[in-house]
Amino acid sequence: MHENEIIERISRVFGSSRRKKVRLGLGDDAALWRARTGYEVVLTCDWFLEGSHFLRDKHPADAVGWKCLARAVSDIAAMGGEPRCFLLSMALPPNLTGKWLEEFLRGLRRASAALPCELAGGDTTRQERALIQVTVVGEVPRGRALLRSGARVGDSIFVSGRLGQADAGLEELKRRNGLARATDESLRKHLYPEPRLALGQWLAKRRLATAAMDLSDGLSSDLPRLCAASGVGARVDVDSLPLSSHERRARAVELALHGGDDYELLFTVSRRKLGRVPRSYRGLRLTRIGEITRGKTILAVKDGVPRKLETRGWDPFRK
Repeated sequence: MHENEIIERISRVFGSSRRKKVRLGLGDDAALWRARTGYEVVLTCDWFLEGSHFLRDKHPADAVGWKCLARAVSDIAAMGGEPRCFLLSMALPPNLTGKWLEEFLRGLRRASAALPCELAGGDTTRQERALIQVTVVGEVPRGRALLRSGARVGDSIFVSGRLGQADAGLEELKRRNGLARATDESLRKHLYPEPRLALGQWLAKRRLATAAMDLSDGLSSDLPRLCAASGVGARVDVDSLPLSSHERRARAVELALHGGDDYELLFTVSRRKLGRVPRSYRGLRLTRIGEITRGKTILAVKDGVPRKLETRGWDPFRK
């Protein structure tokens, strides 16, 4: 298949959708996007690489399409923003430009409609392994963006959902032969993550969160990043972690601390507003797992014994 044919296929899959947020999209040298008065622009980008982020013989193409957009949109959710449009850049081997591409685009189209976030353009080229890059444009009301840098000593630390489920799903996927299917909650969490957009926007609108970020690389990697940005430390109660229900407890704790790909929200709340945080939001569990402390040490407390939390989450440069 030639490049023009690939672009025509993308246009055919996405072209039928009515444009509401993009003034000029596919077909020109660049897109035109109409910003709204009173909002700030949120920009993010994300790679999705064959061999690192998905396995061709294990991950269904439609799940790759869904997830490459959902994980990028999760960054918008963490800022309390609303996704508006995205750019898609793909480098594909020739043997993936047929059925695989068609199924990939169907999954991407479903994510685009569900989130919602319109395709505005992108680029294509040839490569021996699939390389996908997504850039998302979003908006947040001016002055309301949730940042990593606002946590203060005494703030409570919360997470949404259950931690470690996506990594448990990845382990199950690797044990199975052939392409995976979302037959249980963990596999669905790994294959088709759901960015917590409504929660992020609710936290921003109510001014509840002092700091926030999404959990993409694991709690033990992401919490230190939030603490570093805020110049604080943290104390995590391991016994309070919301665990995957299908794992042995010891393994579930490991996954909750160090497993990546959950795309839940990690956020902090001041003592003054602690009573305004419900146990769940629209059916999504909200769990207090610890407290922000002085200094820069991250402690994990288990059975009353505090230990320094090891950073063992996802790191593409770690050997």
